[in-house]
Amino acid sequence: MNPWRRRSVLFGLACAPLVRAQEEQTGGDPLGSMQYPSLRDETIGKVPARFSDAVLVKGPDFADDAMNVPLLVDARGLSETGGGVARIRVAVDRNPVRQVLEFEPLRALPMLAFRIRMEQASPVRAFVQTSDGQWHVGSTWVQASGGGCTVPGLTRADGSWSRTLGQVQARFFNNVIEGSRRLRLRVMHPMDTGLVSGIPSFHIEELRLEDGGGQPWWRLRLHEPVSENPLITFELPSQLPPALHLLGRDNNGNRIDAELRT
Repeated sequence: MNPWRRRSVLFGLACAPLVRAQEEQTGGDPLGSMQYPSLRDETIGKVPARFSDAVLVKGPDFADDAMNVPLLVDARGLSETGGGVARIRVAVDRNPVRQVLEFEPLRALPMLAFRIRMEQASPVRAFVQTSDGQWHVGSTWVQASGGGCTVPGLTRADGSWSRTLGQVQARFFNNVIEGSRRLRLRVMHPMDTGLVSGIPSFHIEELRLEDGGGQPWWRLRLHEPVSENPLITFELPSQLPPALHLLGRDNNGNRIDAELRT
């Protein structure tokens, strides 16, 4: 055997156990995060999940404002897989509170845009379950300036949150994506993480959009890392009733109730 080839074969054999060990430690994560296996278990339990290019997670290369990091999750690539998308769970490997939100699209497209707090640079994950029960994972890496989870928001700092709590702003846009209408929604709330001294966790827990017959169009569960005064964008079918109803509550029992004219 060519001595160079023999050397490369021996090197490959020597490295193989190291590669396998790293894959075991990271759960096969393409981003190589040691936190991924525990995040996966925390988010979906001890069930299989496969990484998929059909789940897109987009964020900034560098987030200057760690309290308002914009993200887009798009799982339309799974619309024809396993009966379509049933739910999307978003989580952050290195946040002190790692769970961000869970979205059930129902009649909406399986995509949404929103902003989160990040404590440090970290992988951000979208775990997408299709109707057949299978989990698919998309990831991105976001560099962040840090500290976004452990400082008070602006409205908490100046005390204005109490005057605007629960107020809803909504706007619909036509023909942004073929076959859909875009809903951009803001709900006023301080979304306190509970990690600032003297300020307990105080955040919106759930939102849902219903029609006049009480039928849900989407459901959303939120956790503390969602940014202050959540601004969230949804893609709905192009044909909508004249009005939809937004309902929700926070973890202190405060109700959110607003009519959205389409």
